[in-house]
Amino acid sequence: MSRSPRPKVIDLFAGAGGFSLGAARAGFELAAAIDLDPHAFETHKKNFVNSNHARRNIKKLSGDQLRHIAGINGHRLDGLIGGPPCQGFSTMGWRRKNDARNKLFYHFFRLVSEVKPLFYIAENVPGILDEKYDVMRQESFRLVERDYHMLPPFELSAADFGVATDRTRVFFVGWAKDAGFSLDHDFAVADGLKKTVVSVAFSGLPQRIDPRWRDERHLWQQVVKPRSRFAEAINRIVDGIGDEDALRRFDDKAEVSGFLATKHTPEVVERFNKVEPGKMDPISKFPRLKWDGTCPTLRAGTANDRGSYQAARPIHPSRPRVITTREAARLQGFPDWFVFHPTKWHSFRQIGNSIPPLMAEGVLKRFL
Repeated sequence: MSRSPRPKVIDLFAGAGGFSLGAARAGFELAAAIDLDPHAFETHKKNFVNSNHARRNIKKLSGDQLRHIAGINGHRLDGLIGGPPCQGFSTMGWRRKNDARNKLFYHFFRLVSEVKPLFYIAENVPGILDEKYDVMRQESFRLVERDYHMLPPFELSAADFGVATDRTRVFFVGWAKDAGFSLDHDFAVADGLKKTVVSVAFSGLPQRIDPRWRDERHLWQQVVKPRSRFAEAINRIVDGIGDEDALRRFDDKAEVSGFLATKHTPEVVERFNKVEPGKMDPISKFPRLKWDGTCPTLRAGTANDRGSYQAARPIHPSRPRVITTREAARLQGFPDWFVFHPTKWHSFRQIGNSIPPLMAEGVLKRFL
C-alpha cells in the first residue's frame, strides 16, 4: 500500500476531540473519529466538520470496516491514536480488575494489528501500569509485537506542555518495523515549556458569573481576548477545524460559550468563602484553585449507566463558586472557539475525559 499525500490518523475513543485537535495542529489530517457516546459524538462532529465520523462499538469494529469509514482503502494509514476509557484503571474510581471497559485497551491493539498503521499512540491513566493489569497489557502487546517496535510505557505531565493542569498520562507508542524511521527514549521527554498558571489560563474571562445565567440564552458571553503565549497556542485555528458559527462569533465579537452558572445555596457560598486557595472544602471535597498555581486533574464524573454522578469541580480562586465549563476548557487547553455540549454535566464530562490538545500536539508532532 502507498502512503497518502498528507499524513492521516484515525482517532479511536475520540470523545470531544482533544487527541484529534492535537493531531490536526501537529500537521495530520483526521481521516476518521470513532466514539460510542452520543453526546461526545455530536460534539466531535460539530468541531471537526471535514472528518469522517462513525458512532460504533470498538469491540465490534473490524480493521477493514475502520479503513472503509476513513476512506483510506489503497493507502496505508499513518497513525492510529486513542485514549481507551480509563475509569477502570483510575485510582479515583473502583479500579475493578474485570471492569468491562478495560477490554477496550485490548481492542485498540487488535485494530492496530488489523489496520497496520505506520505508528500508534494510546494514552491512559498511570493506574493502568498496576501489576493487577499486567496480563491484560501483555495480551494486548502480543497482538502487535511481531510487526511493531514498542517503547516502554512512559508518563508525561500536561503541565510540561504549557497546560494549566498537572494531569499525568501514560503513553504507549509503537512504530511498524517497515516504517522507515526509528524512535528512541528521547521521544518520551516532554517539551518542558514554562508552566501556565491559573491566572494566565483564566485571563480575559469574566470572574463574576450571574446566578441567573441558567439556560442556553446565557451560554455565550463576551470575553476580553487575552494576549499571551498560552492564548496564542490554544486559539490557533487550523483549516477545516471548528464550527463556523462559533469561529465567527469568536472572531467578530469575542463571544465564547460555556458560561452557565451553578446555583449554590447561601450555606455553600459561605463555606466556599472560607476555603483558602490551594485547600479543599471539607464537605464537598472540592479543591480551591490558586491564581499562581495549576489545576489538579479535572474529573469527568460518571455516565448515566454508572449513576450519573457529577464530577468534583474546583472552586474559583477568588469567587465562592465552582468553575464554569469554559474555565475548565481553558485549564485543559481547549480553544475558546471550541464548543461542547450545551449542558454543564455533559460538557464537564467531555472536558474531563479529554487529553489536553497541547499535550497531544506535542507528542504527535514528533512523527512529522
